[in-house]
Amino acid sequence: MPYVSLETVLWIVALVFTVGGFAGLVLPGLPGAPLLFLGLLSAAWAEDFVHVGWRTLVLIGVMGALTYVVDLAAAALGAEAFGGSKRALLGAGIGAFVGLFFGIPGILLGPFLGALIAELTMKQNLRKASMAGVGAMLGFLVGTAAKFALAAGMVAVFLLVRFL
Repeated sequence: MPYVSLETVLWIVALVFTVGGFAGLVLPGLPGAPLLFLGLLSAAWAEDFVHVGWRTLVLIGVMGALTYVVDLAAAALGAEAFGGSKRALLGAGIGAFVGLFFGIPGILLGPFLGALIAELTMKQNLRKASMAGVGAMLGFLVGTAAKFALAAGMVAVFLLVRFL
């Protein structure tokens, strides 16, 4: 049986987790930012933390945690920007969370339906409720772009520290 070094295993784990982390930013069931962080941690470990140390890893971890803040806030803020009430904000957040369990259609429609239903429970007209839903969906799309920007930033910080 051939010998495989710990360093080789760590680099393979780093590659798989980093790619999986980016996929997890849009696919339900995969924790994107934590996988990405574990991939970068594995890469640092493969080099015995010589180039990338704990300060950089803490910064990268904070950036990863921010992806969750962005994800939850974006749909709600989008609903508010399109005239949604406080209840629509809550509905968009709940819809975004529930949508995670229904794959890509749920992820895209969850914030819209959550805000729409919340507005309709306040006896708002369908047009106003729909606008809040559209805002929630647009907020989700902006949030997804922000999550990718944060993830790219995590990798960029790692690479800058590693190679500069």
